[in-house]
Amino acid sequence: MNKNLKCPVDFVTINENQARLTALQVVLLIIIWLFTEQSIVFVFLIVDFLLRASNYGNYSILNRISIYLIRNFSIANKPVERGPKRFAALVGLIFTMSITVLSLSDVIIPSKTLAFVLLIFASLEAFVGFCAGCYVYTFFTLLLKKIKFGNQLASK
Repeated sequence: MNKNLKCPVDFVTINENQARLTALQVVLLIIIWLFTEQSIVFVFLIVDFLLRASNYGNYSILNRISIYLIRNFSIANKPVERGPKRFAALVGLIFTMSITVLSLSDVIIPSKTLAFVLLIFASLEAFVGFCAGCYVYTFFTLLLKKIKFGNQLASK
């Protein structure tokens, strides 16, 4: 892992395989939406991302399905820090809310573009175990530092 990355941590581990199965379900739901444009898909994803981002992942339907699959197919537990996954769920929540608003406003190209970006991130997690959460978190922390530093210079 890149030494310059700063990842959010909460000192709780989760099963990476469960996170990847959940991401796979997100991929499938986004593909369904891209073909059907049924708003209910993203309304469901908003609720699910909200639960996972706000530490209520046990109530997430997608997580419950992942747990069921892990138990029934005897998929190994691979411990990983939960913080980056929760942050990624928060980013997913922001994306799904934006996509839903744009879609309901008939702003089709931007909504599909955002859905495609979310599809790429979820696919990276699902298929290769790459969580972009640390990269996005590092970018935003550096951006906030620059903004704060710029505001301090402006106030002098």
